[in-house]
Amino acid sequence: MNAILDLLGAFLLHIVPFVLVLSLIVTIHELGHFLVARAFGVKIDQFSLGFGKRLWGRTDRHGVEWRVGALPLGGYVKFSGDLDASSVPDQAGLAELKSRLIAEHGPGAERDYFHFKPIWQRALIVAAGPAANFILAAVLFTVLFSVVGEQIAAPRVAQVTPGTPAAEAGFRRGDLITSINGRPVVEASEVTQKVVLSANEPLTFGVRRGEQTLTLTATPQRVIEQDRIAGRVRISRIGMGLAPLSAADFSYRPLNPLEALGRGVAAIGDTLETTTTYLGRIFAGRESGDLLSGPLGIAKAAGGVTQQALEGDGDVGLKSANLALTLLQFAALVSIGIGFVNLLPIPVLDGGHLVFYAYEAVARRPVPARVQEAGFRVGLALLAGLMLFATWNDLQKQNLFAFLGGLAS
Repeated sequence: MNAILDLLGAFLLHIVPFVLVLSLIVTIHELGHFLVARAFGVKIDQFSLGFGKRLWGRTDRHGVEWRVGALPLGGYVKFSGDLDASSVPDQAGLAELKSRLIAEHGPGAERDYFHFKPIWQRALIVAAGPAANFILAAVLFTVLFSVVGEQIAAPRVAQVTPGTPAAEAGFRRGDLITSINGRPVVEASEVTQKVVLSANEPLTFGVRRGEQTLTLTATPQRVIEQDRIAGRVRISRIGMGLAPLSAADFSYRPLNPLEALGRGVAAIGDTLETTTTYLGRIFAGRESGDLLSGPLGIAKAAGGVTQQALEGDGDVGLKSANLALTLLQFAALVSIGIGFVNLLPIPVLDGGHLVFYAYEAVARRPVPARVQEAGFRVGLALLAGLMLFATWNDLQKQNLFAFLGGLAS
């Protein structure tokens, strides 16, 4: 009985928040495609949330079938006349489709179909999905910052671990970090982010110690940590903790909706900058990619932030509010990630379609069918490889292989 209750608890804690967050993000993404396509008069057959067997569906007065699939891990908009998975037919495919549409519906009927819209309209329809993800993130961050305001914790050194790069560099409790590599910093999170993305690279810190101004150099080293939310990860550290030591080290300012929107847009920019920097370091061989996560890792993180919010102090109402704000932030970050991934120039993704349209705009003809087919296969292989790598990371973080090894011993 206890095992069943534990399983139910794990399901409610991890799977339910994950599905709710993912469903919201995917729905908004597909609505971006749908609304812009509808604005340009494109005929649409289906709007589906989820894949597989239909659990629910209805057809509206425009002939669009709205459906919910049994597997809630994605969604799609199906335009009338789609010929293949890449949604970019070549000249022969377009000619065949146009002839069929004219034969069935009369001359001019093809103008209502996606593939015969001007390139700029098709590009906007495709880009609308990722754009909707960024807009959703901006809205969620705006709500979040409107409620919690702007909270800034100064980068004050509260603890230095002996034998670490920070200790060897000469950091002391009470030091205030003012810059890194000449760039001013005002928040503790800025220092943490820079250290995490600088493994084995010396960093020069500007430090204020009382009336003194010092320059200290420390080189972040990768360590293995057991993170409560992410699991076991290799991450760069220098061995010091940052925390306010007095009221002067913490500031709070309420934000009006316009200020909150600006803060939210800035948060999106910071997240994208961090993501591109991290990916660039992976390709340059300076990061291992341990921090990349797939669906398992995202589900684990959803459960972790949910549990963390529920374990906070306060009554049920306060915990519920804390949970709602935490999930808002989590959903905003995942939405940015999904928007970014979809813009990658991989043929099966929105970014790949935009690359095809760019070629069509320059060459004045669609990409040849054989090139599309090859690109589609390569894109699937790249996505499958990325998913396998991310899933491997997720399993490693949860120590599953060590657990299985223990069972075998």
